[in-house]
Parts: sequence; structure tokens; C-alpha cells
Amino acid sequence: MKAQGQAVDTTAAQPAPHAPFVVGAYAQGSIIMAHTYAIRHLVASHPTGFEINLQRQTTGAAPWHGWYKYPKIGMALTYYDFHNPILGYAFSASPYISKSFSRGAKHDFSFRLGAGLAYLTNPYNQETNHKNTIASSALNATLQFRFEYDYALTPHLGLLVGAGLNHYSNGATTKPNFGVNLPSVVLGLNYYEQRHPNLANGNAPAPEDVGKLFYNVSTSLGYKQRSEGDKQKYLVNSVTLAVGRRMNRKSNLLLGVEGFNDRSLKATLNDTTRAGLRQPDVKKAGVFIGHELLFGRLAFDSHLGFYVYAPYKSSTPYYERLGLKYHFTKLLFGAVDLKIHRGAADVIEFKVGAKL
Repeated sequence: MKAQGQAVDTTAAQPAPHAPFVVGAYAQGSIIMAHTYAIRHLVASHPTGFEINLQRQTTGAAPWHGWYKYPKIGMALTYYDFHNPILGYAFSASPYISKSFSRGAKHDFSFRLGAGLAYLTNPYNQETNHKNTIASSALNATLQFRFEYDYALTPHLGLLVGAGLNHYSNGATTKPNFGVNLPSVVLGLNYYEQRHPNLANGNAPAPEDVGKLFYNVSTSLGYKQRSEGDKQKYLVNSVTLAVGRRMNRKSNLLLGVEGFNDRSLKATLNDTTRAGLRQPDVKKAGVFIGHELLFGRLAFDSHLGFYVYAPYKSSTPYYERLGLKYHFTKLLFGAVDLKIHRGAADVIEFKVGAKL
């Protein structure tokens, strides 16, 4: 008889057992990190929050469940009170994945990573709220990472303590946008439908495309604001060609070239170039190396790129990109990426493409 919670070690696909739910309710206490001088006047308060989340324990329905030692996937609904009338309140919804480092009969030590959308009730307004330099739009992106330790109080009830970071930003879609980082401690309870479910397909074979090359072609668009004084949103778009290789069950490596057209740079040149002088080209071209961490159809992207054509020196000679990519079919994918220059958000890119 197979011990409860033990994965089946076989290359033959086994029917996945029921994936049980975990419901959590947590209190959070935070500080505002003064990551730039422009927000130091806002760091006096200590935000507090409350979170409700619904998780599901993977049990082997897809091969990647076993490759990652059966992570949990979930949705977190979070409320934050900044205890500052300038900042107001924040409401967010974040899908996430939680990967265990150590799991035993009565404990589970894990790392959680999530991304989603947040609504801030009191964004920057030049006339009525000019001191809120953190965010100038109500709708923002949120990122969350956290280390969690859950200890079983009963077969169905667990005590959770955690420490992590919550981040809110609109990715420079509007200005000012210095964003807010909230280092947080967490205390709460989890209710387990079944703490130790049976697991299947713990030794699923590697996919057939390991070691093979593939090609990506994609295009993206985004919008950004130059400054608080200029309310216009400028279109930013790009075209990318990349070659990739499936390195193993969990990773792709990519090498690519891409071109960018940021129309906010043209507006800046029009404001600063003397009449009659020739303006440099604002278009840019770059090369990049990238990595994709794979979870079935979903991937976490990270790129490091270098501009090889940039007549107008508006930024650092390199750029970074972090994002989420999802394959709708074997051919078509979509992605949401944050392009960064030396830690500062440049633009949120909405991307569609094809894998050939």
C-alpha cells in the first residue's frame, strides 16, 4: 500500500488524484521602503493589511507538477491601509505559485511568487494630491514574493508565519511613478481540505523538445507619459526575433534582436532641439539574452539586452525585462513585460507572438 502523500515513481502516466483546496486568512504589517529621495516624505506611516487567498495543491495532472515537487497555485486578495491620507488604501488581486523547500508531516516551508493588479484609492493629482509621488494612476501592477512557514495545529488547520515584499507600480504609464515597496511580516491561518493528498506522476519523462531549437517572432505595444506636466500618453512599440533552445524540463534559453520606437523621445527632442538643427533618430535596436522558467503553458521571462543602435542617448546602454508569458496554443503566445533601465521602469509591454 502506498503511503499517503508519497509520489508514484513510475514513467507511466497515472490518473491525478483530487487536487484539494487550501483557504488562508492573514494579517500583514509593513513599512514603506525609502528607495528614492522623492518618496522620503511618505515613509513615516506603517501600513497594515489583510489577505484572503484560495490555493490548490497540484497532484500530478500535468508533468510539470512533479518536476517542481507539486507546488500550490492560488489567488490572493489583499487589502492595505497606508495609514496616511496622502496614500489612502490599496486593493489587489494576485495569482501566484508557491514552491515548497521542505515539506513534512506537520510543516511546510515554501517560497511564493505572484503578480497581478492593484487599485490605489488616492493617486497623485496635481491640484488635490500633489504629494503622492508613489503612483499617479489608480490602476497599478503588483508584484509579491514571500517566504512562508506553515505548522499543522490540527489535521486541517495550519498556523502560517511569513516575510516578504509587496510592490505597487504603474510601470511609468503615467508620471510621477516611483512606486512603493512594502517589506512585510505575515501571520495567519490556513484551512486544508486535505493536508497530505496522494500524488501521481512524480517521475514524468522529459518533454520531447528538450535540446531542440525554436524561433519566436513577436510584437508589442505600450503607453507612457513623459512627465507630470505633459498629460499625453505616447505609444511605444517593438518587434522581436529570437532563437531559443529547450535546455531541460524547466528552462528555455533565448538569443534575439529587437527594434524599438518610443514616440515620447521624439516629443522630448521637439521640445529641446533648436530650430533648424537636425534631430537624431529616436528608434533603437538591441540584442538580448533571455531565460524562461517554464510551468506548463506559463513562463516567467527575464531578459538582459544591449542597444547596438541608439543615436539618441536617452537611457543606459543596456536594459532589462521581466514578465509573464502564456502559450494559448503551441503556436500563439501572449506576454506582459516590464522593461527597465537600471532599476527604473520604462514601459509595460503587451506582447503577442508565434513560436515557430
